[in-house]
Amino acid sequence: MVNVQEEQEKKPRCLLVGAPNKNDEEPKELKGLVDTLGMETVQMVVLARIEPNPVYGIGTGKAHEIVDRAKEVFADCIIFDWEISPSKQRNWEKLAGINVFDRNEVIIRIFAQRARTKEAALQVQLAQLTYSLPRLSHMYGNLARQRGGNYGAKGSGETQLELDRRQIEDKILQIKKELAQVSVNRQTQRRQRERTSVATCALVGYTNAGKSSLLNALTGADAFVEDKLFATLDPTTRKFSISEAAQVLLTDTVGFISNLPHTLIDAFRSTLEEASLADLLLVVVDSSDEKAVFQYAQVLKVLEEIHADSIPRMVVLNKVDKISGDHVLLANLDAHFPGAVHVCAKTGEGFEELVSGMTENLLGAVANYLVPVDRSDLVEAVRKNGTIESEEWLEDGVHLVARIPGHVDSDGKFSTKTLSLLKPYQVKNFS
Repeated sequence: MVNVQEEQEKKPRCLLVGAPNKNDEEPKELKGLVDTLGMETVQMVVLARIEPNPVYGIGTGKAHEIVDRAKEVFADCIIFDWEISPSKQRNWEKLAGINVFDRNEVIIRIFAQRARTKEAALQVQLAQLTYSLPRLSHMYGNLARQRGGNYGAKGSGETQLELDRRQIEDKILQIKKELAQVSVNRQTQRRQRERTSVATCALVGYTNAGKSSLLNALTGADAFVEDKLFATLDPTTRKFSISEAAQVLLTDTVGFISNLPHTLIDAFRSTLEEASLADLLLVVVDSSDEKAVFQYAQVLKVLEEIHADSIPRMVVLNKVDKISGDHVLLANLDAHFPGAVHVCAKTGEGFEELVSGMTENLLGAVANYLVPVDRSDLVEAVRKNGTIESEEWLEDGVHLVARIPGHVDSDGKFSTKTLSLLKPYQVKNFS
């Protein structure tokens, strides 16, 4: 007798197809995505080459070979590690007789599972509808059946496909309007934060690099953490004291991944704006991942797409506890990421150096200033635009130990007016 519960909980079996690569590597990242989705990988196939073909995208012989392999291992679906067009998807499903989809659809399905807030749900729904619109026709067996169309009406009525297409387009328009309102609300929140003159810092990085764990460890937040790709989609912002005199707003953002579908980048643009409008980016890298350098390059690519590539950033090598004994790997990472901070979100290792770097980047380096007593306007400018750590009014002037945000470029120009005004009064130490 078949156990109904076991049958319902049975994981779909997947055959994964990887693109040709130099090292003939299996599509491990795709497998991680499939695992996150709750599906079972029964076999992985890596193609030696791809012969352009208008029907399947690869040679007909190889296509039949993949389908035969799927039947041999009793796969419920075939998943490709690259994007396949709607027409090729239809051809594959007709040939295989089972579901066939690509990496992009896997990622979108994961986002749909992980969406918790109304905003995330809207963003995912927009991505799903945008992705499915050109693929509608493969969902129908008979595309010619009509609906509507009375005698004397214009035309013979609409096909089911045309009706559904119009309904989806209307739904997309409605969701975009709702997301626009969400974006307005988010901008209002940002303006309120800006009025408090609190610096903002965003945690960005490849998915599963440990951003949420780092946020929790630094701020005591309760952001959702799980050892899976895209464990959280919603940005979480918490206040964090980087010194006795200053706080910053630290935001955890959605993880990046190679070849992130543009439908998701567009849908999550308001969320990704948290990174593009930050004063400082903490690029979190999983130091224990063998593809750390590649993942960092993908993060920079996404930052460029959302116009956040010019924002000051610090590289944070997380999970160093996993590689503490591998001196060769550590040296290699230091060569690729000079000046990066080594941390462990679990133990707090490296937090002091991390906070020091954040403080200097956001608030400026500590400096001594001897300001004339009659220039109280300069003291007020520092109080308003910088951070005063100590202040003494003495006979020879006002002794300030302060941090003033900004820097001097190669031409000797100051990035902020306050830094420029105070520069003549900077001293090495008070005599």
